[in-house]
Amino acid sequence: MRLIDVETRALRTFYGENTPDYAILSHKWGKEHEEVTFAQFQTPDNCLNIPGFKKIDFLCQEAAKNGIGWAWMDTCAIDKSSSSEVGEAINSMFTWYKNSKICYAHLSDVDIKAGDNFLDSQWWTRSWTLQELMAPRTLQFFDTNWTLIGDKASLAKEISEKTGIHEVCLRDSKEMFFKSVAQRMSWASLREATRVEDLAYSLLGIFHVNIPLQYGEGKGAFIRLQQEIMRTTNDQSLFAW
Repeated sequence: MRLIDVETRALRTFYGENTPDYAILSHKWGKEHEEVTFAQFQTPDNCLNIPGFKKIDFLCQEAAKNGIGWAWMDTCAIDKSSSSEVGEAINSMFTWYKNSKICYAHLSDVDIKAGDNFLDSQWWTRSWTLQELMAPRTLQFFDTNWTLIGDKASLAKEISEKTGIHEVCLRDSKEMFFKSVAQRMSWASLREATRVEDLAYSLLGIFHVNIPLQYGEGKGAFIRLQQEIMRTTNDQSLFAW
């Protein structure tokens, strides 16, 4: 995986056990032109006026404050011009979030000073953020002004009431693999994605499976996900979906 040096903002590739501690960001994407791409980030100084650079900057600064020298963010650390790299990244995403030292979730539509409830954020409605909620050992929530709201552990009761996810699963992601397929599917049922295939691809880590990506297949992606789950489990609750 490629990580950002929090001091120099340079990208560097690491493999396996050589990967250092890193912080990771969870966020709802802005418009495409508002996010910093991998190609643009080759020269970070040229990205300063792109709105999404503020997220990269916060990620690096917060990681440094926590004594972490490396960081990861999906917009700039994946070369989306390479379909093979995108496929590998999506199949690895749950593991990357799970292995992070800490995850920061930026709720860009929440302003705590204005009295907003962090549970009303669109972050809770996106398909990709389910694994970003479940996988990290430590997850902190920040509002639009980068004000700390709280962490997953201390807010587990409220999050459970919002999402229907058991508190024990929020406190330890390994516990979710003891829940039925139908139960885990229910957590994702009301979430949305820009591309229909992502409704399936975003669940690979939740069900501990891998499938090749085929953007353009539409709802066929969910059928392939079900087939792969069926191949790896005897849980008949799968057929409820």
